[in-house]
Amino acid sequence: MSRILVVNGIGDTLLSFRGPLIRDLVQRGHQVVVSTPAPEWADTTALRAAVESLGAELVYSPLARTSLNPFRERRAIAHWRELIQDRRPDAVLASNPKPVFHLPRLARDANVPRRVSMITGLGYAFIDESMKARLLRRVACRLYRSALLASTAILFQNDDDREEFRQRGLLPEGVPVETIGGSGVDLHAFPERPVPTAPPCFLMVSRLLGDKGVREFAAAARIVRATRKDCRFRLVGWIDGNPAAIRREELDSWVRDGDLEWAGRLDDVRSELAGATAFVLPSYREGTPRSTLEALATGRAVITTDVPGCRATVVDGENGLLIAPRDANALARACLWLAEHPERLVSMGRASRALAERRFDVKRVNETVIRLLE
Repeated sequence: MSRILVVNGIGDTLLSFRGPLIRDLVQRGHQVVVSTPAPEWADTTALRAAVESLGAELVYSPLARTSLNPFRERRAIAHWRELIQDRRPDAVLASNPKPVFHLPRLARDANVPRRVSMITGLGYAFIDESMKARLLRRVACRLYRSALLASTAILFQNDDDREEFRQRGLLPEGVPVETIGGSGVDLHAFPERPVPTAPPCFLMVSRLLGDKGVREFAAAARIVRATRKDCRFRLVGWIDGNPAAIRREELDSWVRDGDLEWAGRLDDVRSELAGATAFVLPSYREGTPRSTLEALATGRAVITTDVPGCRATVVDGENGLLIAPRDANALARACLWLAEHPERLVSMGRASRALAERRFDVKRVNETVIRLLE
């Protein structure tokens, strides 16, 4: 039996992204300690109770995910250093950028034998070309280089990110590197559901960020509904403190104009997926989008962009459609095509479920992660 420290960077997504892994680690007899920042939307007491019901211990960290304040960063580092010294784990799993930047080195200095870094995607700093993003990218590359050198294993959620790290010289020689199917999806929690017959309903589930393609989704909805008023566009998600976040005024105008229906933030999206005829994620870049994996498992055709992370979830023309990023007209054409060919929704949905079973089953993903932690 080992003591394993799982360090996450987003409190609100802890259970959906890491819950099955925590459960599987505990069932294998390991002591699991989880460190995550307090959630912004979920109740902290309820989250603690949920983690404890899995058999693990939860410790809230002072990590500020989007802050550039060096004093707040030092507080998080000091917290993790003290946590490692107090709990003396045998293995550490770090996911999300800031935990990956710091945990492998802290764990190495404390002689923790197994230190696994999970690269869950390259966001704003690697997508945007503003001066701020370019500066953050340079800083991130330096931090990734030293962190991965201190790791004993590195996990990527898609091969494109892995290749970019290789080309940038961020992957140290001699450290094992593997690609997994994102965070995986629980195929029992997300069973295949029959595709609704009408009206066409296009669903997007995402944090409300510009680089998730939310603006393209709204623009495509306006284009489609100009000729097909029966088509519905449902948006599920929330605005957070990310630099790429859309403005609340934008969201309100889309809803007011009748382009979108906004459901807000939901802890359980299964009813939304069941009511949708197709799933849409026009993101600029992902690790492997969890929302899309849940749509695949539910048996939904997927429209997504031909970019890192997203392209791994669609075989173009088989279980969905790949489109160019940042192109609302291309997205509108894809939505109209599916609306006009409803017979394809069932066959594409079956192919999506088969892809989820073949590549993204959370049990298979967790087996790889656990093998590197044990």
